[in-house]
Amino acid sequence: MAEVWLVVGLGNPGPTYAATRHNIGYLVADELVTRVGGSFKRHKSGRAEVVEGRLGAPGTDAPRVVLARPSCYMNETGGPVKALASFYDVDVEHVVAIHDELDIPFDTLRTKRGGGDNGHNGLKSMRSSFGSGDFHRVRVGIGRPPGRQDPADFVLSAWSKAERATLPFLVDTAADAVESLVRDGLEATQQRYNS
Repeated sequence: MAEVWLVVGLGNPGPTYAATRHNIGYLVADELVTRVGGSFKRHKSGRAEVVEGRLGAPGTDAPRVVLARPSCYMNETGGPVKALASFYDVDVEHVVAIHDELDIPFDTLRTKRGGGDNGHNGLKSMRSSFGSGDFHRVRVGIGRPPGRQDPADFVLSAWSKAERATLPFLVDTAADAVESLVRDGLEATQQRYNS
C-alpha cells in the first residue's frame, strides 16, 4: 500500500489573521486543495480541516496525501497534527509543515527535514507533540521586520502592497515544492527550490 503524506499548512484561524504573514501556510494549503480538486471539511477530531487526495498529474502514480489546516492557534498546532498523524497512520518522517520563516528573504523558500523551531510557535508545538522534530518543512520566506519592529508584531501584520503583488507567485511556487517533495523526495526538491 502506498505511503500517505500528511501536509499541514500552519496558520491562525479566523478573519483577523487571514491576510497576515504568519498565515502563509494556510494559503499554500488552500492552493494544494485546489490542485487535488477538493474542499476542506472538518475532521472528526474537530480540531482541523482536511482533504484527502493525490498530488500530481491524473493517470500518474501520484502520491496519496492528507492536506490539513489546524483550526486552532499556532501555539496549539501540535496536538491536532499529531492526532491526524495517528488517525491516518502517518510516521513523523511523512509529515510536511508549511510555514513562514523570518530568516529567509521574502519571495524565497527552502525545504528541509528536521531541525529546531527557531522560535516558531507552530513548529515548537509540533516538536513537543511528536517528541521529535524529524518532519519535513517547506519554509516560506517572509524576511525580517523593518527597523526595530518586534518580530511577533511583524508576523501578525498584513503583507505590504508590493508583497501582495508577488504573493500569488510565491504561494504557487511553495505548492510546487510540496508536490516535488512528496513525489520526488527531499534531495531533488532542495536542488530545485533551495535557491
